[in-house]
Amino acid sequence: MKKSMIGALAVSTMLTPVAASAQTEIQFWHAFTGRLGELVAAQVEEFNASQSDYVVVQSHKGNYSETLNAGIAAFRAGEQPHILMVFEVGTATMMAAQGAVRPAYEVMAQSGGSLDQDAYIGAVKGYYTSTEGDMLSLPFNASTPVLWVNRDAMAAAGVDPDTDLSTWQNVDAVLTALQEGGEDCPLVTAWQSWIHLENFSAYHDVPFASQDNGFAGLDTELMLNGEAQIAHLTAMGQWAQDGKFIYTGRRNEGGANFRSGECALFTESSAGYAGITAEAEFDFDVRPLPYWEGVGNAPQNTIIGGASLWVMEGHEADEYMGAGAFLNFLSSSDVQAKWHQDTGYLPITAEASAATAASGFYEANPGTDIAVIQMTANEPTANSKGIRLGSFDQIRGIIDEELEAIWAGDKSAQEAMDSAKERGDALLRRFEAANR
Repeated sequence: MKKSMIGALAVSTMLTPVAASAQTEIQFWHAFTGRLGELVAAQVEEFNASQSDYVVVQSHKGNYSETLNAGIAAFRAGEQPHILMVFEVGTATMMAAQGAVRPAYEVMAQSGGSLDQDAYIGAVKGYYTSTEGDMLSLPFNASTPVLWVNRDAMAAAGVDPDTDLSTWQNVDAVLTALQEGGEDCPLVTAWQSWIHLENFSAYHDVPFASQDNGFAGLDTELMLNGEAQIAHLTAMGQWAQDGKFIYTGRRNEGGANFRSGECALFTESSAGYAGITAEAEFDFDVRPLPYWEGVGNAPQNTIIGGASLWVMEGHEADEYMGAGAFLNFLSSSDVQAKWHQDTGYLPITAEASAATAASGFYEANPGTDIAVIQMTANEPTANSKGIRLGSFDQIRGIIDEELEAIWAGDKSAQEAMDSAKERGDALLRRFEAANR
C-alpha cells in the first residue's frame, strides 16, 4: 500500500508543475488600520505579485507604541519579524539596541538595490541616519503637521473660508468669530505633543532639548519650558477654557470629529489626507501649520512624524535578501509617488516628488504639496532637524499628562512644562546610564 502511494505521488509530481523551492516568507509588522491599513495591504500584494521568490506577510500589531513593544518582546523571545514599523519617537531606542537591528542601507544594497542615500529628501533622511550619514532604517510613512479647514463650517459660521490662517494671531481671531457664529468646535487637534510642542519648537527655531535635540549626544535635557512654548500653550489653555479648542485625546481621536464635520479647524498630520478624502462629506482644504508672527525664526521648517521600517537581526541570509527586495520596492519612485498621492505622507525621494508634480496631481488637488513645501522651504537648523531622545515614547506620555492639566485649567503652562522637564529629564538620565 505504501509503495503504491509513493508511486502515485511520483506520477503526480511528473504531471503537475511544482516550484523548485517554496517562496521565502518575510514577516512585516505594522501599526496601520482603516484606509492606511488597506493601502499597506495593497502594496504588499503588489510586491508579492511582482516576483515569485518571496512572500511578504503583513500583520497589524496595534498602535505605534503597541507595535514597538510587540517587536521588542518578540526579539527577546526569539520570534521577531523581519521588518518592524517603529514610529519616530522610537528611533533612539532602536539605534541603541545593539545586536537587535541590521542597517537598512546594508540590507537594501545586498539585495541588489542601487541605493543612493542622497536621493532621499534631506529632512526625512537625516532623522534616520547614523553620524556617518548611513540610513539605518527606511523612512516609510513620513508626515508633517498641517492645518485642515472645514470650509462649509467656516461659511456656516459667517467666516470667509479663504481667510488667512497662516499665523496663530489670525487663527485666534477666527476661533472667536467661529464661536460667535455658532460653531461648537472651532479647533481640535491630533497628536498634541508632536504638533504643539515638538513641531512648534522646530517651526519657530527654538530648542526642544539640548544637544541639538538629542542628535549630538545622550547627555541631553528637555528645553520645552522655554518662553516661546509657554506663550503658545498659555494661549491654547485659554482657548480650551473658552470652548474654542476642544480636547479629544492624546492620539488622533480628534480625526473622527473633524471627518464627521463637527469641527471647523484641525491640526493634524498631512497623512490625514487618506481618511479625510475617504470620509468627509464637506468641502475642505489644507493649509500650512500656523506660526506666531514675531516669535523665533518662524516659519523655519516643521519636522517629520510617522514611522520608519527597521530590519531585525536573527534571520537567515535568504530572508534578508527578501527583506531588502521589499524595502527596495517600497522606496522606488513609482511606489513612493503613489503612496504620497494616496495618503498625504511625504514622498521620501526627490524623484517621487518630481514625478508627482509632473503628473499634475498637485494642480488637481490643491494643498497636497504643502507638506513638502513646509518641510523643504528652509535648510534645517539644529533646532529643526528633528528630535532624537531616549525613552521618548514614555516622555511623550508625561508631556500628554501635563498638557491635559493645562487644558483642564489645573496647572499653568509654566507649571506643567516645568514638571514635564523634571520628570522627562529623569528618564533621559536613566537612558543615558543604560547606554554608555
